[in-house]
Amino acid sequence: MSHADADPRFWSPARARRWATLALLAVGGTAYAALADWSDGHVFLVNQSTSLPNWAFLVDRHRTPGRGEHVFFDPPASPLLERHFGRAHQPFGKIVYGVAGDEVTRRGRLFLVNGRVVALAKARTLRGEPLDLGPTGTIPRGCYFVATPNKDSFDSRYALIGWVCRRQVLGTGEAIL
Repeated sequence: MSHADADPRFWSPARARRWATLALLAVGGTAYAALADWSDGHVFLVNQSTSLPNWAFLVDRHRTPGRGEHVFFDPPASPLLERHFGRAHQPFGKIVYGVAGDEVTRRGRLFLVNGRVVALAKARTLRGEPLDLGPTGTIPRGCYFVATPNKDSFDSRYALIGWVCRRQVLGTGEAIL
């Protein structure tokens, strides 16, 4: 016979509350640890530009982007970027059109990846500033050619962005809204 069977007061209201509190703390602590671990590798980003049709993304910092996926990255600093997006601009979100080893070519201002048309570059910004064309050739290891269907997107079509490489990449985004 156990102590609980011998003593009817074993599960008194006070003892039951203590055990319930301990169980709740254990479950809460485990849930908090799991959420903290998950949040170390994920971030919620709001897209403030018209480059992408979605405005909310969940970004996985540990997943390498693949062709056709959204990638978020820190663009290189430049006076033109600062004039258009501010000194403390947000990360850029684009679509991966080319990965390492792919061949980027150009016909005039038309960009092709492995012979497939992916983007048309503009000659000037919305403010009339000249835009130099981005890189062509074989995409280096750890780099991407990124763009969007938006004609005003500032992306790999232009020299100031160029290849987006691993050191710039914040993560792979999943559109949620």
